[in-house]
Amino acid sequence: MSERNHTVPVLGITMGDPAGIGPEVVLKALMEPEVQEICYPVVIGDGSVLERVSQKLGLEVELNSISASSLMSQGWTTSSACDKRQINLIDLATLHPDDIRVGEVQPQAGKAAVEYIKTATHLAMSGLLAGIVTAPINKAAMNLAGHAYAGHTELLQALTKARRVAMLLYLGHLGISHVTTHVSMRDACQLVTRERVLEVLRLTNAVALKLNQADKPLAVAGLNPHSGEGGLFGNEEEEAITPAICQAQAEGINVVGPLPPDTVFLKAHRGVYDFVIAMYHDQGHIPAKLLGFETGVNVTLGLPIIRTSVDHGTAFDIANQGIADCQSMVEAIRLATRLA
Repeated sequence: MSERNHTVPVLGITMGDPAGIGPEVVLKALMEPEVQEICYPVVIGDGSVLERVSQKLGLEVELNSISASSLMSQGWTTSSACDKRQINLIDLATLHPDDIRVGEVQPQAGKAAVEYIKTATHLAMSGLLAGIVTAPINKAAMNLAGHAYAGHTELLQALTKARRVAMLLYLGHLGISHVTTHVSMRDACQLVTRERVLEVLRLTNAVALKLNQADKPLAVAGLNPHSGEGGLFGNEEEEAITPAICQAQAEGINVVGPLPPDTVFLKAHRGVYDFVIAMYHDQGHIPAKLLGFETGVNVTLGLPIIRTSVDHGTAFDIANQGIADCQSMVEAIRLATRLA
């Protein structure tokens, strides 16, 4: 067996909700020649589900079951890559395909999806994986299974005991991080505090440095129309956002704002800024979906491990139909490789 090329990271790819498009986009992405050239991908999921999906969709793949303990001894170089049709799998065998109703929210699917994430996180925390890339899960299914988390980010924070995390959507050139995410608008306004804005600024600056994109200033969007218009439309900018920006600047972070949220993303799209800090979920997600629905990547900042994900949901309505686009998964793997 050839000597490991340490520049090629071992990545764990979680299968996502087995009733959604996760299994399909994972299989399709790992069939892309580039993916197996830039990393050593290992799927963490249920082999029987993947086998059924591959047969139904006519995907010519071979599942190669491996153990977690073998990750340390696997040899991998781009010159001795395995057959592109062979997909390495850590089979948790939590489900039989007949246990799952494709395209439906169900607790057994949510339970299985959480087990994939737990296993991948444990392997990454143990140093056996350089990072993890996650296929989509369904929040309702996860909660029906007894896991009361708003999503991947909150679950991963709990599993890794990370103190501060933030969501970043990355569009290949533009990053949009979020001060708040899955909360009501009323709660979001309350959660926009000086401490939280400063926290997200620090996390965003760290990833900008890691991606060699720190030459342009970070742009902070205001919470209110026209960034509050000097307090006329709200005082969050004056009381929370501006003080956080001033503190970040004092720490040497290149940041500007608060800027009117209705124009800051246009300027970023035109190349003035590479990173924008959004105050709430839809403020950041709407431009991200518009600019990169098929190619966007979700990154969790602040974790002790690298985690990227597709920026789309389980798409139950098209599950197992062979029409799911795998490009976001490919981009998520590509970004995880860069970060690793």
